[in-house]
Amino acid sequence: METKLINFIDLFAGASGMSEGFVNAGFNPIAHIEMNQEACLTIKTRAAYHYLKSKKKIKIYYSYIKGEISREELYKNVPEEILDSVINVEIDDNSIRDIFKKLSLQKQNIDLIIGGPPCQAYSLLGRHQENIENDPRNKLYIQYGRFLKEFNPKAFVFENVPGLLSANKGKHFKNLKAYFRKLGYEVYHETLDASDYGVVQARKRIIIIGWKKENDFGFPDFEKSKRKYTVNDAFQDLPKLKPGESHQYIKYKEEKNNYLEKFNIRNGIDFVTQHISRPHNERDLGIYKIAIQKWNNEKVRLRYPDLPPELKTHKNESSFIDRFKVVDGEGISHTVVAHIAKDGHHYIHPDKNQCRSISVREAARLQSFPDDFYFEGSRSAAFKQIGNAVPPLMAYSIAKKIKELLCL
Repeated sequence: METKLINFIDLFAGASGMSEGFVNAGFNPIAHIEMNQEACLTIKTRAAYHYLKSKKKIKIYYSYIKGEISREELYKNVPEEILDSVINVEIDDNSIRDIFKKLSLQKQNIDLIIGGPPCQAYSLLGRHQENIENDPRNKLYIQYGRFLKEFNPKAFVFENVPGLLSANKGKHFKNLKAYFRKLGYEVYHETLDASDYGVVQARKRIIIIGWKKENDFGFPDFEKSKRKYTVNDAFQDLPKLKPGESHQYIKYKEEKNNYLEKFNIRNGIDFVTQHISRPHNERDLGIYKIAIQKWNNEKVRLRYPDLPPELKTHKNESSFIDRFKVVDGEGISHTVVAHIAKDGHHYIHPDKNQCRSISVREAARLQSFPDDFYFEGSRSAAFKQIGNAVPPLMAYSIAKKIKELLCL
């Protein structure tokens, strides 16, 4: 194993946050499969980055993220087989045979499968939907298993939300484990918190590890960061923004600190991309100002019923009363989720002088994406991809240990 590449497939790949961690640990991506078109473009653009970096042509990539050349010009510098390895399709009964056909030449060369099916059906919020037990997303682990059966990798890494454990009174998780064991894997799981791995965010996730029975290593002990860093550490060098202000790229306002250097967030460039904030109306700005003051001065969250009457927009004061939430600058952020694409009320910047929701780049830093990671699509599309992603730093810690065990 030490003399050859360790190949993997990323299923339900999203913006490839999980893949980023595995690539940085030395794994080789054979394919990414994802149904969202913007996310697929993001994966292709990141694949272009890794390829051009390996060929010492990284300036071409920098020209693209600065807006100096088009995406088409960027992709002309990357082999077609790399771009074609990103498969934009929903994994279901109708598509899976065609996917297998595309990957047939790689059938004997897949060492690992990673990925996590869409988790909305398992989330606590998702369970309030009507007819949730018939949601087809509950059974996507079966599609995942079909890839295990087809490619017979040595191991797999399956990521999801903690709600998976208790969904349908634990029945879904019990069925999932039984199914993977039937396919020939010893299955282990733990709940991990991304903040233990250098991510400045409280983000708990279920990590399920499966090993072929002849190489059963149990649930590995992943290396944790010895020190906890803060949101202010992650945001320190970013230029200040006004609501609605946007910079496709802009110089940093100061030198990098220990956090940004240690975890390679600022990875070799002297500018930051996609520092883009959304505009806010005067009412929202008034609410944000109160929320920031209460949090910074008293460490108290703003409750909707406590707002002055002139700032209230409805009479419902019994549900979602914490819809306005400031990111804790002196600690770690609460969990970043895809809803950030719809509004920024739950992710208000802690700096009272900026009084806005966080920017695309700030959200990406809360998820530990490096600054040269470029998200394709609109501002909302970028926020959604970031909110759905696996933090690359967490994935990297997992990948390092998995690689060590596979190479034994």
